[in-house]
Amino acid sequence: MTEESEDKSPDLILEATPALDQAQNFWSAIMPVMACGAGLFSDGYVNNVIGSVTTVLSLQYGSTWSSSNAKHYVGDIAFVGTVVGQLVFGYLSDHWSRTNSLLISTIILIVFTALATGSYFNGDPVGMFNMLAVWRFFVGIGIGGEYPAGSVACAESTGELKAGTRNTWFFFFKKNSIYWGFVVGAFVPYILAAICNNENYGTIWRTSLGIGIIFPLALFYIRLKLKEPEEFTRNSMRYAKTPYFLALRFYGPRLLVVSLIWFIYDFSSYSFGLYSSTILAGIYDSSAPLTTIFGWNTVINLFYIPGSMLGAPLSDKLGPRWALIIGVTLQSVVGFIMAGCYESLAQPNMVAGFAIVYGIFLSLGELGPGNNIGLLAAKTCATGVRGQYYGIAAAVGKIGAFIGNYVFPYIIAAGGDSDVLSAQYPFWVSGSLCIVSALLAVFFIPNIDQNTISAEDLRFRDFLEANGYDTRQLGLKKGEVLEGTVSGEKDTA
Repeated sequence: MTEESEDKSPDLILEATPALDQAQNFWSAIMPVMACGAGLFSDGYVNNVIGSVTTVLSLQYGSTWSSSNAKHYVGDIAFVGTVVGQLVFGYLSDHWSRTNSLLISTIILIVFTALATGSYFNGDPVGMFNMLAVWRFFVGIGIGGEYPAGSVACAESTGELKAGTRNTWFFFFKKNSIYWGFVVGAFVPYILAAICNNENYGTIWRTSLGIGIIFPLALFYIRLKLKEPEEFTRNSMRYAKTPYFLALRFYGPRLLVVSLIWFIYDFSSYSFGLYSSTILAGIYDSSAPLTTIFGWNTVINLFYIPGSMLGAPLSDKLGPRWALIIGVTLQSVVGFIMAGCYESLAQPNMVAGFAIVYGIFLSLGELGPGNNIGLLAAKTCATGVRGQYYGIAAAVGKIGAFIGNYVFPYIIAAGGDSDVLSAQYPFWVSGSLCIVSALLAVFFIPNIDQNTISAEDLRFRDFLEANGYDTRQLGLKKGEVLEGTVSGEKDTA
């Protein structure tokens, strides 16, 4: 070996090894991010398609549907199940397994979506409505498991990817999945209505629900091969006593703010998504075909995508906190414009302009809190309690969605006989809530960078040690025991 080659060899090795590792490990690093995050497609699809399904049910069953109690909860009951799933699987993902929790939630989603598709009760429509509501509750539990188990594991898995791109990949597989779920959930009923020539209502709504089985079924196979994220393996509290009192002292105020922002976002986002068909139907007369209403609904839902796509690099560039603030502030401005100009926009000959402005309103919501609130929930706490922290924040968000869906008809009804006022009020309310979210983020949310997960684990370790908790317990494997472990009983619950 020459002197020149001796001088160059170490540098060549140092340069070549990372490049080789990147080429070799990229797909192995990206697959867990995809498998963990993409399940939220089902959340977007299932929750958006039900708006079209209820529209079809109202046409198929007329006064039987409109006078039934099920009318008030078929669209909302999945949110209740989702809250239950978020809390239960939040605990399981911290104390049992991220990956096994994901598998169980996927199975629940597949089974009960199939049962919802085949809802039947001795030929009695009202009984069938009630069965549909029951199955959708359990579908919600499966969706709920995707949040703490899937999203948290997705965020943790991005630590294996190149710094500066981690937020983008998180958004690409997690948030884009739910938005494409929204779009497909609007597009499928449109296609089916066109195929059925705006007739055969039973075929339209049952097939719309049944297609929701396909994606989780395909994802289930990929998830069978998942391993626990490295961060979870190193810092979990699966086999340690969780210091809940200390965790609440350390993270309680932050969790409250994150939860409030998520509540406000879901209050508006899911309500506008669910009632977009209704809002469009109000622009047209009652004789408008389903294909017209569902077609424009699909166009509106497509605007979720550019908001998420543009917001992803913005979050990597500015950080999720400032991306959220910018997005939600701009959304409030557009919301107020929608409210002020609604009478001019809400004309059949102006429906394209209405759809564009409405779509921009939705898009800015995704650029801001839609993209970033889940990332903030996943990265503003330590690994040992991340599943429960995320699950609580997401559950509060879904409670906001449930309340929003319940309150929205009353907000619309407050307009009385005026169609214009009935449509304006939701935009006034949403625009005002956007300002509240922006202020909460400005004053109470910390800045998040590419290495926050590791830094937050170290910060929490220091806090625990300062309060008498033996952090050697973190990351213990099953059956391992530490001699002389101090569990910090006085500060745990």
